[in-house]
Amino acid sequence: MESIKIVWHGHACFSLIGKKHVLIDPFLTDNPLAKVKPEDLKPDIILVTHGHSDHAEDAVKISKAAHAPVVAAFELSEILKEEGAETIDINPGGTIEYDGIRVKATMATHSSSYNGKYAGNPMGFVIDMGRKIYHAGDTGYFKDMEAIGSIDHPDIALLPIGGHYTMDVDGAFEAVKAIKPAIAMPMHYNTFDVIKADPERFKSLAGTVGTYVIIPEIEKPIEI
Repeated sequence: MESIKIVWHGHACFSLIGKKHVLIDPFLTDNPLAKVKPEDLKPDIILVTHGHSDHAEDAVKISKAAHAPVVAAFELSEILKEEGAETIDINPGGTIEYDGIRVKATMATHSSSYNGKYAGNPMGFVIDMGRKIYHAGDTGYFKDMEAIGSIDHPDIALLPIGGHYTMDVDGAFEAVKAIKPAIAMPMHYNTFDVIKADPERFKSLAGTVGTYVIIPEIEKPIEI
């Protein structure tokens, strides 16, 4: 099975690097935790879960520089296309295949706007690159996460734990119980004071149901 390197750039922004480079939720320019700049990243494809600036801020800039398509909800993809990005539209339940990478969009319980414009459905993604990785996007816990576990069988779940705008540690623990991934990683926490959270507590809770939590360090590759 092909190994994949997961690199956390802070907040909800990740690079998944195998034969191809998948970049998710590029938020670097105004991310206080970021250690790289948009121009440092050369992805083959960009996935954007929703239109809020802390997830989509650098999507157009990186798309133009890297000649990489942005996968986003229909309405958001139309907006990003107007700004010069190459886009591939999708909605929850849909699947696209691009250059050997399979991406399925899932639902998420959140909102989505881009510079004040309605940006369609918020989403998560299940990315199949030989290993299946679920990036939940910004979401609260929802019961249908059980279907993501039973139908899509992700090996790894990237889950927000910061609360306030998304689920907190306890909600993420419910997500782990529903999805049953072998590995989980926390995200969307400690970027700002309003989303302070304790990843060690999440690790302890998830361990009680057999999911191993890797707490990522910014720009330190994790090979799986």
